[in-house]
Amino acid sequence: MTSFKKGDEVSWKSRGGTAHGTVEKKITSTTDVNGHTAKATKDEPQYIVESDNGGKAAHKAGALHKA
Repeated sequence: MTSFKKGDEVSWKSRGGTAHGTVEKKITSTTDVNGHTAKATKDEPQYIVESDNGGKAAHKAGALHKA
């Protein structure tokens, strides 16, 4: 599994095509992000990413690619 750290530039597939952003932090427990619940665990962490357009969301490692 790929691991990311704060400051990594990443991309992912979104409804509008490919999105880009920066990893803010790794989460390993259930966390609310902009009204959505990210069910992260130590075995399946998720990453809070700020997109280039200013939005924040949690993404699973498998959905992200280093840019």
